[in-house]
Amino acid sequence: MSSVVSIAALLAGSGLLLLAGGLHGLLLPLAGLAQGFSDASLGLLGAGWALGFMGGCLGTPLIVKRVGHVRAFGALASLAAITVLLNLLFIDAVFWIFLRALTGFCFSGAAMIVESWLNERSTGETRGRIFGFYTMINLGATTAGQMLLTLGDPSGFFFFVLGSIIYSMALLPTALSTAASPQPLTQARLDPKKLWKNSPIAVVAVFMVGISNGTFGTLGAVYGRRIGLGVPDIAIMMSLALLAGAVVQIPIGMLSDRLDRRLVLVCLAVVAMSLGSSLSLIGGNDAAVTVLLIAAFGGVVYSMYPVIVAHASDHADGADFLTISGGLLLIFGTGTMLGPLLASGLMTFTYPGALFQVTAAAHLSMLGFALWRMRQRAALTTEEKSDFLPVLSTPQVTTPETVVLDPRSEMDETGGEI
Repeated sequence: MSSVVSIAALLAGSGLLLLAGGLHGLLLPLAGLAQGFSDASLGLLGAGWALGFMGGCLGTPLIVKRVGHVRAFGALASLAAITVLLNLLFIDAVFWIFLRALTGFCFSGAAMIVESWLNERSTGETRGRIFGFYTMINLGATTAGQMLLTLGDPSGFFFFVLGSIIYSMALLPTALSTAASPQPLTQARLDPKKLWKNSPIAVVAVFMVGISNGTFGTLGAVYGRRIGLGVPDIAIMMSLALLAGAVVQIPIGMLSDRLDRRLVLVCLAVVAMSLGSSLSLIGGNDAAVTVLLIAAFGGVVYSMYPVIVAHASDHADGADFLTISGGLLLIFGTGTMLGPLLASGLMTFTYPGALFQVTAAAHLSMLGFALWRMRQRAALTTEEKSDFLPVLSTPQVTTPETVVLDPRSEMDETGGEI
């Protein structure tokens, strides 16, 4: 417990950052709908966020190297707060896409700095405990941010101002912390040859999960509004999906530790594909049934990413763990950019349920490739596997520094870049 108390300020900063991020991420599509933005424009919001987020993962280490951790965090969090207010001042779809990309850059950079501090303050004995508390706080803060929207009308100015205030409040814990600045941040680096050699199924599966999770995370609120759900119901729906994903990860992880992780992925893909197909056909007929189906859908799709990372780490040498995990993160981010673009186009020209046709197609592709790969490589024994650890797999949470904070990164003996 003393190890957690010593980093309470950093955890508070992370919690406030995710609280604002959860609010902002759900607010924009709902406010955009109220302003008459097209589904294509709203899909581009998600693509812009993913592009900016990946840019922040790559560019923030250079900023920190130039001005230091505290100043970099202050600048990024402050700029994120400004972008929320600019969303309110300039209501234009194209401008919002640019602002969303800028927010993604700021958000990922600020999160990386907090995570690097947490990593610096952890030891081999406390890393798992700190990682667990960090994951729980991020989940709770993101959910609380989404649930704030049940308190009022997202088309007004209140939630934009509130989001800006919370981003600004995230400055305080790190600015007042006496913790020494950590070591330089890691950078994600893509090595396609090494990734593919390590685990082809991890490469394909993480890309497809990126498409699925990016599509749902960006356009789930749009889908809810298009089928007639009110704002409180949409906030509850998206929060239940996230919470279900966190809860289901534990039994899924235990199961994957005992069975072939590829078989677990196949089963998850079948269930996700079935739920997506059902939602595309009957979603909206009954509000309660739709919300429950989407909660189940979130439980399945948000539990896939950590299984994929665990499977990839099973086959990785200790020195390659960070490189493999960082490369998978970039592939996941690429999927989160493409998914909303595909789904928003289909939703524009067909109907809202086309969102889940895109996710079902992604899961079908993952299913087919996994079944083929299971015939090419034998399953590992239980003793040969690495430890499974729950990881939030929404597009806006995982950064290269999250990978470093992962207790499995203790296997890395090189100390080099991701």
